[in-house]
Amino acid sequence: MIYGISLVFLSIVAVPSLILSKKPNAKELLEKIEPYQGWIGLIFCIWGIWGIISAVLNIGWLTTVPIWWGTFLAGSIVEAGLGFMLGYGMINKLLLSKNPEAREKAEKLRGKIAPKQGKLGLLGIAVGVWMIVASFIFI
Repeated sequence: MIYGISLVFLSIVAVPSLILSKKPNAKELLEKIEPYQGWIGLIFCIWGIWGIISAVLNIGWLTTVPIWWGTFLAGSIVEAGLGFMLGYGMINKLLLSKNPEAREKAEKLRGKIAPKQGKLGLLGIAVGVWMIVASFIFI
């Protein structure tokens, strides 16, 4: 359930224009979060990667709870992607600044994902809500 809640939170941070069109007073809250967006993205990117690793390590769940395993893997992939998008500046500054080859690969990956950030954010909200519901059903 924690993965689902965190994914919904991350998705809300990733698609501020969608939220601002629905709730104009949310602008102040999003402006307060904006300076920390890089750190939030970095932490969630690492957490998403850890979720992918955990899903692979627990591949035995496919025989007992396959829907939950797929949900967990999908949520972790979306979380890692959104975290990468939001935390790209921080990741670039802390991890990639000394390796130009890795920096170039990360820039290409970001170029492919960046136009889809809004759709990925909406997918993140849907998957996050499903993760919360599925955690009650399957666990």
